[in-house]
Amino acid sequence: MFSTFFISTGAVALSELGDKTQLFALLLALRYHAPWRIIAGIFLATVLNHVAAGWLAVEVADHLPLYWLRMGTGIACIALGAWMLLPDKLDDDEDKPSRFGPFAAALVGFFLLEIGDKTQIATMLMATSYAPFAAVMAGSILGMMLVNAPIVLIGKNISARLPLTLTRRLSALLFAIMGAAMLPIWG
Repeated sequence: MFSTFFISTGAVALSELGDKTQLFALLLALRYHAPWRIIAGIFLATVLNHVAAGWLAVEVADHLPLYWLRMGTGIACIALGAWMLLPDKLDDDEDKPSRFGPFAAALVGFFLLEIGDKTQIATMLMATSYAPFAAVMAGSILGMMLVNAPIVLIGKNISARLPLTLTRRLSALLFAIMGAAMLPIWG
């Protein structure tokens, strides 16, 4: 159980570094002077999004033969690793001021930005590959919070010091190794 928790935490935290939701957290921190309300919005959005995505992935996986589940999961992890090599950037529309307060802006923005995002896909892959489900979800949520809460609290000072290119490359390598290990060609 603890290994599942730590794998999930690490995989999601690495996936989140340099991601568009992390950039959105920085944007919210610079726009609003209410870090705890932003963090609360990020937390609730992450819980809602990742638990729903994980549950859906497990339901779908229950109906697939093990061979195809392992093949799909392995290929998806390798693709996710390749995707991590591409830096995210905010779209022009995301830079417009929000009509909502910091909590609502973080809640709605994070929930929507997480749909189909690397961290959501990583959570779905882990939910189908590791047990117990609660450990995967707790690790996924903690991974998101470990990366985003400091960005909100410290803001621009920390973002300038993160070696995002190296972090993306290491994340890509780890997911490629995990994906290759999941492929059914190994036994």
